[in-house]
Amino acid sequence: MQRPLTCVEICAGAGGQALGLAMAGFVHVALVEYERDYCKVLKDNRPEWNVICADVHSFDGRPYKGVDLLAGGVPCPPFSVAGKQLGKDDERDLFPEAIRLIREIRPRAVMLENVRGFLDSGFEEYRDHIFTEIKKLGYVTHIKLLNASDYGVPQLRPRVVIVGIRKDQAGAFEYPQEHPGESPTVGETLCDLMSQNGWKGAKKWAEGADRIAPTLVGGSKKHGGPDLGPTRAKNAWAELGVDGKGIANEAPEPDFDGMPRLTSRMMARIQGFPDTWTFGNKKTVACRMIGNAFPPPVAQAVGIEIRRCLENAER
Repeated sequence: MQRPLTCVEICAGAGGQALGLAMAGFVHVALVEYERDYCKVLKDNRPEWNVICADVHSFDGRPYKGVDLLAGGVPCPPFSVAGKQLGKDDERDLFPEAIRLIREIRPRAVMLENVRGFLDSGFEEYRDHIFTEIKKLGYVTHIKLLNASDYGVPQLRPRVVIVGIRKDQAGAFEYPQEHPGESPTVGETLCDLMSQNGWKGAKKWAEGADRIAPTLVGGSKKHGGPDLGPTRAKNAWAELGVDGKGIANEAPEPDFDGMPRLTSRMMARIQGFPDTWTFGNKKTVACRMIGNAFPPPVAQAVGIEIRRCLENAER
């Protein structure tokens, strides 16, 4: 029987990546997250996890030397179109901390995810610098833009996933196979939730919501409330028959007329979270957590390939 593979995760957020990696067979020995609301969500959903509520700058990786995987959703504002795209000049850039922790922990594998903007030509020099640093530490690096909709998630959500495999591991890594066109539509995904309070128009609405969703937007502490993002995103949701100007507390009532709003539970399902995963009682914070999350099914798919690579190296 294979031993369980261990994982340290930084910038754990609301647990999307961690949940996906757990489903792929990784056991978390530490999850580092700065925001208290997020830490509480992690602990409430997985009491057995060792959640360290601290700034990653103060996290010492040395006690975890030799774990199988170091993972993290390094903050995206430095590379996000919604931010100012300051890259390495942004104080929120935590790639230097990720590299420090690779050096301290020497994991067998590394998995870091970021927004599509990380691939912009303006960041080419910085990207090369990061890759050079990781390679210097003895890792073979891979980078690919993955669309969540290719892995069963009912939204587009392009994400850059960087994987590093330590050179002394013999297994070759390959990104998970894509399955375009196989994700359920928004209507198929949400029909039961929309009809929860007996809304008579739920089935007809679901038939019209016959595509995958646009990328959910979480916003930041300063920007973005409980809605579905900027005007362009709201317009895309309107084409699916969804009012993106706000988030509802409940599903529509039986005689509701008009465009329904999503609840936070509906948002979470569109991200690929199970219905059992809770996000606390503050709607604005919950929407931010969900909108900024890494879809668990994508993390699971990548995690399975990393695990396969590492287990092959052990044979």
